[in-house]
Amino acid sequence: MFRNPMLVSACLWGVVCAESAAGQEPAADTTTQALFVFLDCNAPNCDFDHFRREITWINWARDRQDADLHLLITAQRTGGGGWQYTLDYLGRRSFDGVAKSTLFVSDPDDTDTEIRDGLTQSIALGLVQFVEATPLAPRLRVMYEAPELVVVEREENDPWNLWVFRIGAEGDIDGESQERGYSIEGYASADRVSEDLKINFSLSGEYDHEEFDEVEEGVTFVNTAEDYAADLLMVWSLGDHWSAGGRTHVNRSTFLNRDLAMFAGPALEYDIFPYSESTRRAIVFLYSIELAVFNYELETVEGKTEEVLPRHSLLITAAVQQPWGEIFGSVEGIQYLHDPATHRINTFLDIEYRLFRGLNLEISGSFSRIKDQFYLPAEDLTPEEILLRRRQRGDQLSVRYWDWVQLPVRLKIRQYRQSADGQAQALAVDARTGPERREM
Repeated sequence: MFRNPMLVSACLWGVVCAESAAGQEPAADTTTQALFVFLDCNAPNCDFDHFRREITWINWARDRQDADLHLLITAQRTGGGGWQYTLDYLGRRSFDGVAKSTLFVSDPDDTDTEIRDGLTQSIALGLVQFVEATPLAPRLRVMYEAPELVVVEREENDPWNLWVFRIGAEGDIDGESQERGYSIEGYASADRVSEDLKINFSLSGEYDHEEFDEVEEGVTFVNTAEDYAADLLMVWSLGDHWSAGGRTHVNRSTFLNRDLAMFAGPALEYDIFPYSESTRRAIVFLYSIELAVFNYELETVEGKTEEVLPRHSLLITAAVQQPWGEIFGSVEGIQYLHDPATHRINTFLDIEYRLFRGLNLEISGSFSRIKDQFYLPAEDLTPEEILLRRRQRGDQLSVRYWDWVQLPVRLKIRQYRQSADGQAQALAVDARTGPERREM
């Protein structure tokens, strides 16, 4: 959170405070005089009810078509573990063509309440420029709170040297008369981000155990699945648009027939837009060339138990967040150099568009062309393995789509990430009212 020791805070007084302080006549009806603001925020700690209670000297519009000002708030994690919020004030109607952008950065140890209060103050300060052009401008007051002590600024001593550590675990257990099972998951990460270098290291693991009783045959089917991974990414900045580095991924997966697999190699990244605009728009090209080492759990369809293969990949991602809606998409191609026909293409697209007042349309879909399943086991899958999805099947095409019409319910779409084994994976879609999803 911004904490300037010489300027603790600047507080704005609304109509009521101005009347009592200046002894003016009762204010006229402010419903039509006040600024109409439409808040567009899916970021953490965006508490609309709190903003509405604290900032009472504007009108909060339900639809941007009714607003004089569109306030778009986006957020991203900082290298130190806090949040950086970008507040874009986009003028409409009489303010058409007027726009400005401000930043609010929270400290890693700030509570949700402290972040929310700091964000509220930043919103209020940014609104002053627009409110001063309304009839309510004379009723605003500015207060200054002097610091209790004069603090001499000095270089901060960071005993962690910019490193941020995270650790977590979860598990569940369930059972019925003929079914039972449990699962355990855990992760740990260490990240360090400076002006010139970014380091990300993570460990993750998942173990699932299920048992199913077949009463008629008197047998019990047991399904065990394991997935463990370690990732290391190091990236050096080469300017506003270019960066270069390398990454390593180690994985064990019963589903992918991997007793142990490792991918390592250099990578080069180019972003069309500068990093300062990344919360609003980004188009990124990532090229990497890797050496893939496989040690298989079962002999593959090509009669291999282990092999070393070179491969390269190109990932293009695009993310746009604008007043009319949001777009996120990615296209990825992976090709093994020993055989150009051995490849994989993954695509994903998510579009949210505001049709008109109170009605949003969101469409998402993915498509994959799979031509690299050389790791499949030679032996046929048993019916139990197919039903329990213990191992991957020989699919060459994967298509999924879902769409829904969204009434005044705001969805929160979490960021999509690239999995370390080269497959695009959607983390999650959260919604207060969830749509039905259709797949084929």
